[in-house]
Formats: sequence, structure tokens, C-alpha cells
Amino acid sequence: MAPSHALRCCKRAVNWVPVLFINLVVGWSYYAYVVELCVYTISNNAERIGYLVIFHIFLAIFIWSYWKTIGSRPENPSQAFGLPRAEKELYEREERREMQQEILKKVARNLPVFTRTAGGAIRYCDLCQIIKPDRCHHCSTCEMCVLKMDHHCPWVNNCVGFSNYKYFILFLAHASLYCLVICATVIQYFIKFWTKQLSDSHAKFHILFLFFVAALFFISTLSLLSYHLWLVGKNRTTIEAFRAPVFTSGPDKNGFSLGFKRNVAEVFGEQAKLWLIPVFSSLGDGQSFVTRLVHNEPEHVNNVLQQNGKSPADEQNRACGHAVDDSHRNTDGGQMVSVVVENEQ
Repeated sequence: MAPSHALRCCKRAVNWVPVLFINLVVGWSYYAYVVELCVYTISNNAERIGYLVIFHIFLAIFIWSYWKTIGSRPENPSQAFGLPRAEKELYEREERREMQQEILKKVARNLPVFTRTAGGAIRYCDLCQIIKPDRCHHCSTCEMCVLKMDHHCPWVNNCVGFSNYKYFILFLAHASLYCLVICATVIQYFIKFWTKQLSDSHAKFHILFLFFVAALFFISTLSLLSYHLWLVGKNRTTIEAFRAPVFTSGPDKNGFSLGFKRNVAEVFGEQAKLWLIPVFSSLGDGQSFVTRLVHNEPEHVNNVLQQNGKSPADEQNRACGHAVDDSHRNTDGGQMVSVVVENEQ
């Protein structure tokens, strides 16, 4: 037990190394920009003050987004997705997989669960002992099931999912802007040092290296940001981009897509003034989603709606507490059914 505990502590410590590296790079960039560039290199006071003000504004919003991504604990499914005591005992005693699936199907009828494994089975986590909500996956690093899991990011030592996906995208956006500001303001002094227009000094190395590092990070973060913005527009997670979610009718890569406008609102919220600020504004609860279920079982849909005191007709005008304009339509000749279950408190 002692070696195992020590090994786990060492693993957790090692997981913080990428975060430490990022913070050291940011700390050095602060010193290089503020001290070596603004204090020792720039002689014009107006230019120096202007650069410092702009730099600190972008640095503050970048740090805010970054630490919100790190500090937001991944949300896991509620107890409603656990097996009731009687069914749990039956499940644990049963050795036949097909009978275990029958037990899970019985419980899942009363839950807003519409995705399946590649083999068509109910998605159940043996480690967490819960039926996985749609878009939920188990993270081996965090050792828990994470709602709407996108991926585990070593650079923030955290799972990126429902609770912090907006923060993660803003972290990438503000990191790109932070690097862009550095490149745009440093480039003239980079050129002067490079072409020997300024005499060699202790600031030369820092300014030359600062430009190269900022340009490199700008390209990498902008590329990653562009990919995740594409995912937002499609209403997909990174996991779903590589492996389409499987419904009772089969795989459907667009199963959660509600149109570009609604897809963006799912992550950033409906108030545009909050989109660029690292405050939580995503829609929903992370456990149930508006879906486009192709050839879905009507009995299953009606059971879920009735569990929440609704009738199928009620859902024609309302979904997840907010309007959906384009989720009721036909695609490839199949009947599209929008289903959402409000989380019971």
C-alpha cells in the first residue's frame, strides 16, 4: 500500500510539470518584456507606458482564463445515473453479459441516455459504477467520469469538459492574443538588434528570444484554437470528432448538432457580452442534451419525457429550457426527434 501511495503521489507531482513549464515561460516573458524591453530598451516614455498598459491588459485576461481552466473541477454524473441498490446487487451477482445488459437497459429507460457503445450496449462505467450520460467518458488520469469530456490536457493538468470547455477555448484565444501583442510590439526592436542598429546589450538576447518564442506559441495556440472553434460550430467534442457517437439507430457524427448559432450558444451561452469573459455561461447541465435521434424508438422517447412530467407535444416548442429553431427536420429521409430532459433537483 505504501509504495502504491508513494507512486501515485509522484505521478500527481509529475503531472504538474507542464503547468510549471508554462508558468515559467510566462514569468520569463514578463521579465523580458517589462524589464529588458520597456525599461532598458525603449527610450520614449509615451511608447513605454502605452506598451506596458496594453501588455498588462492582455496578460491579465490570459492568466485569468488559464487558471480558470486549471481550477475548474471536472463535473461528474449525479447519483441519478447510479444503479439502484436492488439492480446493483443483481448486476454484480450476474456473470452473463447479456443479462447485465438487460439490467442496465431497464434502468436506462428512465434516464436521458441515448448513446450506446460501438456494439450497441448501454454505456456503463465499472470503475465509477454509473450509467454514463451522453457524451460522458471516464478519464484514467483524473480517475473519474467527466461530463461532456473533450480531452485530458496535460498543459492545464485537468480534464477539459462541460465545466471548463469555454474557459479552455478562451485560454487558447487570449494566449494567442498575448503572443500576438508581444510579436507586434517587439518586432521593430527585434529587427534593430538583428541588423545591428542597436548596440549589443544584455537586453538583446531576451528580445530576440522573446520574439521567437512568442511567434512559436502564437502559431501553435492559434492552430489549436481554430480546431476547437470548428468543433464548437459542429457541436462535437474531440472524442466525437475521432469517433462518432452511436445512437440506437447507429453512428451519427451530427447527432448533437443544432445548427451553428445554437451550437455556439451551447458553449458560450446566449449573452454575447459574456463570450470573451472567463465566467461560466454554457447552457444545460452536462447530463442531458438536445439530440437528433434518427429512427429512434418512440416508446423510449415517450418514457423519458413522461418521467419529467412532459408529453411529446410539449417538446415541439421547448428544449432544455431554451428555444431550438432547427432541430425538427428530416435528414437523409429519417425522422428526427428532439429530446431533452431537464435535470431534477
